[in-house]
Amino acid sequence: MKHEQIQYVEFLSNDFDAVKKFYGDAFGWEFTDYGSEYIAFDGEYVSGGFAVGVPVKGSVLVILYSQRLEETLAKVQDAGGTIVQDIFSFPGGRRFHFVDPDGNELAVWSDKG
Repeated sequence: MKHEQIQYVEFLSNDFDAVKKFYGDAFGWEFTDYGSEYIAFDGEYVSGGFAVGVPVKGSVLVILYSQRLEETLAKVQDAGGTIVQDIFSFPGGRRFHFVDPDGNELAVWSDKG
């Protein structure tokens, strides 16, 4: 683990089946169920969990990285995510924002053209 770097991200969810399908399809995350009120997830460079609860929009923006932004956007759409801000440029790269099945807004960025 790296000192003072994000190590674990936790979300609220009111539909574990939907978030497991979405993040599994979009990003290949794997899940471990811990009873009926918590599931953990692991990706190649991120770990976290979903606790039972109603998500609050805008409280945190988690940003994922992609080497192939357009391909990732297509995967998010194919998995059922809603694009709320299409790909745009900013100093240092490009990114887009999407909403997951629980209404959590996340972003994906890339430093690749």
